[in-house]
Amino acid sequence: MKAITRRLALSAMSAAALAVSAPSMAQAKKEVLGVSMPAATHSFMAGAVYWANEAKKDLEKANPGIQVIVKTAANASEQANQLQDLVTVNKITSLVVFPFESAALTKPVAQVKAKGIYVTVVDRGLTDTSAQDAYVSGDNTAFGKIPAEYLAKTLGGKGNIVALRGIPTTLDNERMDAFNAVMKQHPGIKLLDAKHGNWNRDDAFKVMQDFLTRFKEIDAVWAADDDMAVGVLKAIEQAKRKDIKIVFGGAGAKGAIKTLMDGSDPLIQANVSYSPKFMYDAIKMTGEARLKGQKLPANNIVPSVLITKQNAKDFYYPNSPF
Repeated sequence: MKAITRRLALSAMSAAALAVSAPSMAQAKKEVLGVSMPAATHSFMAGAVYWANEAKKDLEKANPGIQVIVKTAANASEQANQLQDLVTVNKITSLVVFPFESAALTKPVAQVKAKGIYVTVVDRGLTDTSAQDAYVSGDNTAFGKIPAEYLAKTLGGKGNIVALRGIPTTLDNERMDAFNAVMKQHPGIKLLDAKHGNWNRDDAFKVMQDFLTRFKEIDAVWAADDDMAVGVLKAIEQAKRKDIKIVFGGAGAKGAIKTLMDGSDPLIQANVSYSPKFMYDAIKMTGEARLKGQKLPANNIVPSVLITKQNAKDFYYPNSPF
């Protein structure tokens, strides 16, 4: 009888232990934050990847309850496949995604959100915003408006301009729309053409070669990214064209800012800020909010400002890849 009583007591103790350990195990469940973004095919994205890994390091160090998984993709289809893996293999509970392209990634991201996963979209917005919980970006309207205003003023309201756009995305449309809105106020300025240079030096070089062949008089170039501006400057130099007065890039790459500070290239007179560090901010804000069971504001916009020789030192980060 004593043995039976002892077995019953042990069973009761085991049940009590299980009852205590069950909630403890639930509390120990990790927040698994997936980060999906384009690979570092150009210096801006190299900067974004750098900041993503810095955010992973800092978040995991400060919060034992979170795991951050960073994946990079060379194209839109690879990114879509990686999103599936993050859900099925890594079992993510939240996602920060920098879409390779807007339209191509909208459905894959929507499928992630449909599984109850919290989604923060960065920079290149989706074509359907219901597929996201939050959006983090630089100010793309200002990114297009500021160069247009500067070029119009520098040219005295008259002249010929060509433009190089990025990859077809919602943010590229926002920038171009803002640029065009300013130019409509200056009928003396003619936008000869605007083509996609894909935020890539080599692609921009080819686009600029085409512009230089087709247009015999160009006063200014808006290359909506500092990497593209490098390709543009190379094409101008090779063609030995002297008609172009200014090449306005964008995003504040350290090479462009250093050139601006030094005054070493007369074609580089100004820039507009758009730091890839917003990738760090998006990951950190999302991770910290989800650990607390909170949500981010629907829209989180980082201001863009004009950079000139006078304030360039405030935007120079020599240790960054960008």
